Order: sequence, then C-alpha cells, then structure tokens
Amino acid sequence: QVELMESGGGSVQSGGSLRLSCVYSGHGYDRDFMGWFRQAPGKKRESVAAIASDGTTTVYEETVGGRFTISRDSAKSTLFLQMDDLKTEDTATYYCASDLTYGGATVPDLNPLNYRYWGQGTQVTVSS
Repeated sequence: QVELMESGGGSVQSGGSLRLSCVYSGHGYDRDFMGWFRQAPGKKRESVAAIASDGTTTVYEETVGGRFTISRDSAKSTLFLQMDDLKTEDTATYYCASDLTYGGATVPDLNPLNYRYWGQGTQVTVSS
C-alpha cells in the first residue's frame, strides 16, 4: 500500500513562486513513475508534469513548460514541483500520483487515468 501526502500550497500573487512536496510512504518509491496533476473548480483533472522512476526523464504540460520543474529525491522519498512565474490560471488543487497501472513504461506518463495512487491534494491560489 502506498500513501502520498502533498504540502506546500498557499496563496501568492501573480509572478510569485511556490514549491510543492509529496511524501511517498510505502514500498517501491524508486520503481514508481510519478506525476503532478491539478483540478480547478468545475473543471476536469488535468496533467501538469511527470517524471520517470529514476528521475532522469521529465515531461510537462505545454501550459506550464518553462515555469514549473518536477524533481524527486530518492533519499527522502519525496516528489517536488517548483512553480515559478505563477499565473492566475494556475489556481487549482494540486495532486501527486504514483505507480502506473501498466508495466514496462520507459517514458513519463501525463495521463491521470494511468496512475494507481493519489494524494489528498494541496490548494494553490494565485491572485492578480
């Protein structure tokens, strides 16, 4: 069983920065592909960024590329999302996810339907 706990959300002004963390509890951290996703009120969950199990490969949704950076720390079993130059449209609840539902992955996956475990989310609010 895997448990994920996000933290680091908050309220910032447009142009500001936040760093989200997701602590992974359980076995298999070093084998699991992971990702960040977000959901705004009234909208469906959308992808943000994903990272391979060894941290060497990352992918980003086009809307956040160049502003957000996903990374992971094996020693701390923690996933991070550094968010810079935040915009009002980045306002959402951010979720981390782990463990793809299929085996043999070689590249990170931005499809939220393909992840097995999810955290409870952390709220990010960006004001103008």
